[in-house]
Amino acid sequence: MGDVRTYPDRPLVGIGVVVLRPEAVLLVRRGTPPALGAWSLPGGAQHLGETAEEAARRELREETGLIVGDLVLAGHVDSIHRDDDGRIRYHYTILDFAALWRGDAPRPGSDVTEVVWAGFEAFDRFALWAEARRIIAAARGCFAGGAGAMR
Repeated sequence: MGDVRTYPDRPLVGIGVVVLRPEAVLLVRRGTPPALGAWSLPGGAQHLGETAEEAARRELREETGLIVGDLVLAGHVDSIHRDDDGRIRYHYTILDFAALWRGDAPRPGSDVTEVVWAGFEAFDRFALWAEARRIIAAARGCFAGGAGAMR
Protein backbone atom coordinates (compact mmCIF):
# COMPACT_ATOMS: atom_id res chain seq x y z
CA MET A 1 0.00 0.00 0.00
CA GLY A 2 1.34 3.44 -0.95
CA ASP A 3 1.73 6.50 1.23
CA VAL A 4 -1.84 7.80 1.73
CA ARG A 5 -0.44 11.26 2.54
CA THR A 6 0.92 11.78 -0.97
CA TYR A 7 -1.67 12.49 -3.68
CA PRO A 8 -4.60 11.87 -1.33
CA ASP A 9 -8.20 11.53 -2.48
CA ARG A 10 -9.39 13.72 0.41
CA PRO A 11 -7.93 16.20 2.88
CA LEU A 12 -6.18 14.69 5.90
CA VAL A 13 -6.47 16.04 9.44
CA GLY A 14 -3.30 17.40 10.95
CA ILE A 15 -2.89 18.59 14.53
CA GLY A 16 -0.54 21.28 15.80
CA VAL A 17 0.30 22.49 19.30
CA VAL A 18 1.47 25.99 20.18
CA VAL A 19 3.30 25.64 23.50
CA LEU A 20 3.82 29.06 25.02
CA ARG A 21 5.99 30.41 27.75
CA PRO A 22 6.09 34.15 28.61
CA GLU A 23 8.65 35.23 25.98
CA ALA A 24 8.78 32.31 23.55
CA VAL A 25 7.07 29.52 21.64
CA LEU A 26 8.30 25.95 21.18
CA LEU A 27 9.41 25.06 17.65
CA VAL A 28 10.60 21.75 16.21
CA ARG A 29 12.81 21.00 13.21
CA ARG A 30 11.21 18.40 10.96
CA GLY A 31 13.22 15.24 10.31
CA THR A 32 11.02 13.77 7.57
CA PRO A 33 9.24 14.95 4.39
CA PRO A 34 7.20 16.83 3.38
CA ALA A 35 8.87 19.55 5.50
CA LEU A 36 12.29 17.96 6.05
CA GLY A 37 14.59 20.43 7.81
CA ALA A 38 11.91 23.10 8.27
CA TRP A 39 11.04 24.66 11.62
CA SER A 40 7.38 24.34 12.63
CA LEU A 41 5.02 23.83 15.50
CA PRO A 42 4.95 20.34 17.01
CA GLY A 43 2.22 18.16 15.55
CA GLY A 44 1.25 15.53 13.04
CA ALA A 45 -1.59 13.44 11.69
CA GLN A 46 -4.66 12.49 13.68
CA HIS A 47 -5.22 8.73 13.92
CA LEU A 48 -8.50 6.96 13.27
CA GLY A 49 -10.51 6.71 16.51
CA GLU A 50 -8.48 9.44 18.21
CA THR A 51 -10.03 12.75 19.25
CA ALA A 52 -8.31 15.93 18.09
CA GLU A 53 -7.19 16.67 21.66
CA GLU A 54 -5.84 13.14 22.12
CA ALA A 55 -3.89 13.53 18.88
CA ALA A 56 -2.48 16.90 20.03
CA ARG A 57 -1.29 15.43 23.33
CA ARG A 58 0.18 12.32 21.66
CA GLU A 59 2.02 14.28 18.97
CA LEU A 60 3.41 16.77 21.49
CA ARG A 61 4.63 13.95 23.75
CA GLU A 62 6.14 11.97 20.84
CA GLU A 63 7.91 14.95 19.29
CA THR A 64 9.03 16.88 22.39
CA GLY A 65 8.45 14.72 25.47
CA LEU A 66 6.21 17.44 26.92
CA ILE A 67 2.91 17.04 28.71
CA VAL A 68 0.71 20.12 29.02
CA GLY A 69 -2.43 21.04 30.91
CA ASP A 70 -5.46 22.61 29.27
CA LEU A 71 -5.57 22.82 25.49
CA VAL A 72 -7.47 25.60 23.74
CA LEU A 73 -8.36 25.44 20.05
CA ALA A 74 -6.49 28.43 18.61
CA GLY A 75 -7.34 28.11 14.91
CA HIS A 76 -6.89 26.13 11.75
CA VAL A 77 -4.67 26.16 8.68
CA ASP A 78 -5.30 24.75 5.22
CA SER A 79 -2.02 23.33 3.89
CA ILE A 80 -2.37 22.43 0.23
CA HIS A 81 0.70 21.69 -1.89
CA ARG A 82 0.57 21.09 -5.64
CA ASP A 83 3.15 19.43 -7.85
CA ASP A 84 4.53 20.94 -11.09
CA ASP A 85 1.52 19.58 -13.01
CA GLY A 86 -0.96 21.23 -10.64
CA ARG A 87 -2.04 17.98 -8.98
CA ILE A 88 -2.51 18.08 -5.21
CA ARG A 89 0.47 16.31 -3.67
CA TYR A 90 -0.40 17.05 -0.01
CA HIS A 91 -3.60 18.40 1.54
CA TYR A 92 -3.93 18.84 5.28
CA THR A 93 -6.50 20.68 7.32
CA ILE A 94 -4.57 21.45 10.48
CA LEU A 95 -6.28 22.10 13.81
CA ASP A 96 -3.96 24.06 16.09
CA PHE A 97 -4.23 24.00 19.86
CA ALA A 98 -2.63 26.38 22.36
CA ALA A 99 -1.15 25.34 25.70
CA LEU A 100 0.99 26.87 28.41
CA TRP A 101 4.39 25.35 29.18
CA ARG A 102 4.55 23.60 32.56
CA GLY A 103 8.31 23.66 33.13
CA ASP A 104 9.61 20.36 31.74
CA ALA A 105 12.59 20.43 29.39
CA PRO A 106 11.63 19.59 25.79
CA ARG A 107 13.72 17.08 23.86
CA PRO A 108 13.56 15.99 20.21
CA GLY A 109 11.77 12.72 19.55
CA SER A 110 10.13 10.66 16.77
CA ASP A 111 10.42 12.60 13.48
CA VAL A 112 11.99 15.75 15.01
CA THR A 113 15.73 16.52 14.94
CA GLU A 114 15.78 19.65 17.17
CA VAL A 115 13.57 21.62 19.55
CA VAL A 116 14.02 25.27 20.46
CA TRP A 117 12.29 28.03 22.37
CA ALA A 118 11.94 30.85 19.83
CA GLY A 119 11.39 34.41 20.97
CA PHE A 120 8.36 36.09 19.42
CA GLU A 121 10.61 38.55 17.59
CA ALA A 122 12.94 35.83 16.19
CA PHE A 123 10.65 34.06 13.72
CA ASP A 124 12.60 35.26 10.66
CA ARG A 125 15.63 33.34 11.91
CA PHE A 126 13.60 30.13 11.69
CA ALA A 127 12.01 30.93 8.30
CA LEU A 128 8.67 30.31 10.00
CA TRP A 129 5.71 29.95 7.63
CA ALA A 130 3.29 32.92 7.67
CA GLU A 131 0.42 30.64 8.73
CA ALA A 132 2.42 29.38 11.72
CA ARG A 133 3.06 33.00 12.73
CA ARG A 134 -0.67 33.73 12.44
CA ILE A 135 -1.58 30.73 14.59
CA ILE A 136 1.03 31.65 17.23
CA ALA A 137 -0.47 35.14 17.45
CA ALA A 138 -3.95 33.62 17.81
CA ALA A 139 -2.68 31.24 20.50
CA ARG A 140 -1.15 34.11 22.44
CA GLY A 141 -4.53 35.82 22.28
CA CYS A 142 -6.18 32.77 23.86
CA PHE A 143 -4.33 33.50 27.11
CA ALA A 144 -4.29 37.31 27.05
CA GLY A 145 -5.61 38.89 30.21
CA GLY A 146 -6.10 35.69 32.21
CA ALA A 147 -3.96 33.60 34.50
CA GLY A 148 -0.79 32.75 32.66
CA ALA A 149 -1.28 35.58 30.19
CA MET A 150 1.24 35.60 27.38
CA ARG A 151 1.05 39.21 26.19
